[in-house]
Amino acid sequence: MKKKKQQSQPKKDDKPVTLGDMLNQDLMAKLKDTKQQLKAAEDKKMEEEEQRKKEERRLREKNKSFEELLGESNLNWKEFK
Repeated sequence: MKKKKQQSQPKKDDKPVTLGDMLNQDLMAKLKDTKQQLKAAEDKKMEEEEQRKKEERRLREKNKSFEELLGESNLNWKEFK
């Protein structure tokens, strides 16, 4: 009798088990939804902060005195005398 040799062939689906594989699908959907909500809230907060800074710059520029504007000017005013 001949014995058949079994060859150990690696499975093509040998992927490491991830946390997502261990959790049920409902929980994964909730986690993904929460992640999207947090990202949207963070984006909104960043946008509001940017708008606030832009408004502060605009008001600061609006309320500058003539001396501050003259000091920031790049022109050489002695040439125009």
